[in-house]
Amino acid sequence: MNTAMVRLWSLQNVFFLFLASPKIVELTDERCVIRIPLNWRTRRRDIRAMYLGTLCMGADVAAGLIAFKIVRERKVNVSFIFKDIRGEFLKRAEGDVLFTNVDGGVIQELIARTLETGERQEATVTVVATVPSKLADEPVARFQLTLSLKRR
Repeated sequence: MNTAMVRLWSLQNVFFLFLASPKIVELTDERCVIRIPLNWRTRRRDIRAMYLGTLCMGADVAAGLIAFKIVRERKVNVSFIFKDIRGEFLKRAEGDVLFTNVDGGVIQELIARTLETGERQEATVTVVATVPSKLADEPVARFQLTLSLKRR
């Protein structure tokens, strides 16, 4: 899974995500890091920080991309959605934002349970947003998303 494939998918399915220009920094079965640049499309003009909606989109991509990658590689017929999202906004995102998800093990277990039982299964995935150019590793936001999977 590479950046071009994510952008092509977003062009067809979530156009604003395409406009936000996400870049895959790292994607493994264990970890996903996405970067969304702060630019005229993603920034609120009055406070010069990233839109709340863009932050939520970045968290959505970072949380779902590991599942998408695993399902695609294993060629299993599983559909997934996010049941809910909780966000804690700690500081203004005044630079390019990295969205980091290290819950790959949780997602792999969720996929295994879904395939084993055939029933809908859910798990909570955590994504941390940082602005390394301004705040190093200090989070600007934390998200918890409930990933819901079902075998088709």
